Amino acid sequence: MTMPGFHEARAPSIPKKATLAIDFLIVGAGIAGLSCAVALRRVGHRVTVVEKEPSIDGSQYHAGGSRMPPNMTKVFYHWGMGDKIMEPGVISERVVMQQYRSGTMLGSHRWDKEMLEEAGGEFVFIHHAKLRRILYETALELGATIRFRSKVVEVSEDSRSVTLSSGEELRADVVIGADGVHGPCRLAVDEEADSGRPSGLMMFNAIIPGESMRTDPDLAPLLDGEFISLWVWFGENHCALCFPIAKSDDCAFYFYAPDEGNAQDVWNDMVSAKEVSDHATVSDAERRLKKLARLARQPSRIRCTEWPDLDDWVHESGRLVVVGEAAHPFPPGSIQGSSMSLEDASTLAKLFSHLISYDQIESFLYAFQELRQGRVKKNRITDMANIYFMTMSGEESRQRDKAMLAMQSKGQNVLGGDDGNKQQWDENRDTFDYDAEDEADNWWVQWGLLRERAKASSTLANASSGVLAFPIITTESSPVP
Repeated sequence: MTMPGFHEARAPSIPKKATLAIDFLIVGAGIAGLSCAVALRRVGHRVTVVEKEPSIDGSQYHAGGSRMPPNMTKVFYHWGMGDKIMEPGVISERVVMQQYRSGTMLGSHRWDKEMLEEAGGEFVFIHHAKLRRILYETALELGATIRFRSKVVEVSEDSRSVTLSSGEELRADVVIGADGVHGPCRLAVDEEADSGRPSGLMMFNAIIPGESMRTDPDLAPLLDGEFISLWVWFGENHCALCFPIAKSDDCAFYFYAPDEGNAQDVWNDMVSAKEVSDHATVSDAERRLKKLARLARQPSRIRCTEWPDLDDWVHESGRLVVVGEAAHPFPPGSIQGSSMSLEDASTLAKLFSHLISYDQIESFLYAFQELRQGRVKKNRITDMANIYFMTMSGEESRQRDKAMLAMQSKGQNVLGGDDGNKQQWDENRDTFDYDAEDEADNWWVQWGLLRERAKASSTLANASSGVLAFPIITTESSPVP
């Protein structure tokens, strides 16, 4: 249920158009790539996106669900896309936490209206494929060119062109690598990029048909109730999440289990519902979880890997930058993974809205890296820690459950606030209140304008000494074919 007058009152920000429009070539049409396409077109730059898949609906592994926190939905409001997201989305009002084997209620947390208003967004659940399509259609409406069946196999040494599997070469002023952790752009930026450290966990990702849940008296209550809820089961080496992603009651299902060595770092590793069900049975999951596992539709399996931070997101040439999973891979099912990609796009576009000269490109890309690296690292560590917390084993898991039950018995929100865990509550506020456009604006006022003034002073000094000096805007051009 939408809070009356809450999101409708948020007017989109009016984008500042760049004085100098340049050509961006984006590799990858996932959430990160399409978000960059939307954001850069809003500020007037020319954008081409290349994607190896045959179409926007070309892969069934996009069938999972997405949790969008307030700092993510806020960006959509800024972009004037609030209605597009809210129409198919489901607003989350509460988190319900239970014990994995017994189903015992461990506690709940209702999102504070005041905090959401301060953050400028809501918690929204949506089908991943629907989110991707909305971004795709918006990018097209804004004038982006999107090419499918266009697999990049090589990035040039100067990082200003890519070669497709067809042999075609595409050039641009800036190449944006949004092609994921295994894409060529990440390796172009860092040839020795680490392959990551296995966490010992894997995740099954699936959709549970709402109509099947409605007909089961054990599962129907997960869809009904006073509040729309995210249901979480805390276990030993296992945990599960279930949440609605469509008004048809279809739900997303995340199921974490020990990695037996077969999982890969890819989303298209499709498995059978029986495999999911077998894991739930062997681990002695409570009755409802076993039923959800048996109902899993189009389940996929992915390894939970802990990725190290890249020292640099920008190629030494100053014309290639990686974003999203190519720059900062998050664990599967994390709440901030997609939101960091959207923030990346918002930050990058805000910086490049100030472009008046080609010699600003490199400084803007490094400013983007400086603005994003610390925030992304903090959220990635937190998201991985949350998964470990939900899958604790032995005495740690018993102490975890005991502490949550104690907070519930006092009538406290388990995720903090009021008399609860104030530190965690404050961290939630810091995370959700963040505004990527504001941070980019602050950088421009503090450093960007200072640089331009220094350049202008140098130009005047050269002119007064008899050296011929001309404006900042140059005539360099390298259009995308």
